[in-house]
Amino acid sequence: MIFILLLALVLLGVPFAFAILGSLTVLMSTGDLPLPYSHCVAAVFGGMESFPLLAIPLFILAGELMNEAGITHRIINLASAIVGRLKAGLAHVNIWASVIFAGLSGSAIADTSALGRVFIPSMEKRVIRVILPPR
Repeated sequence: MIFILLLALVLLGVPFAFAILGSLTVLMSTGDLPLPYSHCVAAVFGGMESFPLLAIPLFILAGELMNEAGITHRIINLASAIVGRLKAGLAHVNIWASVIFAGLSGSAIADTSALGRVFIPSMEKRVIRVILPPR
C-alpha cells in the first residue's frame, strides 16, 4: 500500500523527499507501523546524539567567530603578501589562505564558512571572462 502511494507520488512529479515524507505520514496516520512509536522516537533522538553531527554547526560557529574577530582578514593579508603579486593572484591568495586557515581550525567546513564570505564577493568583482572555443 505504502509503496504504491510512494510510486504514485513520484510518477506525479512530486520531489522524491516529499514523496517519502507523504507516504510515511500516511503510514503513521493509519497505524500500520511495524514498530511501536517509542522505538521510532528513540531512533530519531538517538541519531541526534551523534558527535560528528554536533561538530558541524560548531565548526561553522568557529569559522564565523574567526571571521568576526578579524582573523580571516589577517590571514588573507598574509597570503596576499606572499603570493598576491603572481598572475591570478586572487586565486593563489584563496588557496594559501585556505591552507593557513585549515591549519588553524582543522575543519574544511569552518574554512569554507569564514573564507567564502570574504572571497566570493571579491572574486565576483574581478570576474575574468573566458571565451570558450566553439564546439
